[in-house]
Amino acid sequence: MKKALGQIVVSLTLLLSAATCFAGGGSDMAPAPHQDVQLNPISMTEAETLVGKEGVYFFDVNTLELWAEGYIPGAIYFNVKDWKKLLPENKDTVMVFYCANRLCNASEIAARAVMKLGYTGVRHMYDGIYGWRLANRVTEKP
Repeated sequence: MKKALGQIVVSLTLLLSAATCFAGGGSDMAPAPHQDVQLNPISMTEAETLVGKEGVYFFDVNTLELWAEGYIPGAIYFNVKDWKKLLPENKDTVMVFYCANRLCNASEIAARAVMKLGYTGVRHMYDGIYGWRLANRVTEKP
């Protein structure tokens, strides 16, 4: 009994010390960075009304594997090194950015980067492709 209790105590001690070693990524605590560019959200319902409309761009900022599973019809795969070449010339063009779901922030980062270039029609769909699929909306595959 004493041996088992000793092993439990040692295991818990090791587990707790390991958890504190990795918490926070090893850097000092600091405030979260302030985003100077606010996103313009779009609901899936509103985004669905824009699918297929001329002059509206959908940009999928997912991994290539997730892209291959299906994307919003007509969406352009955005997760490439030369993504600036994908942008339209007209800076007022409506562009909808999305990634996987509300936990993914790749599309937020991409949308903010595009807005910093002076584009004004940038929209962000927080529910992403998983929300789109869960709502039984149409997708395409490459």
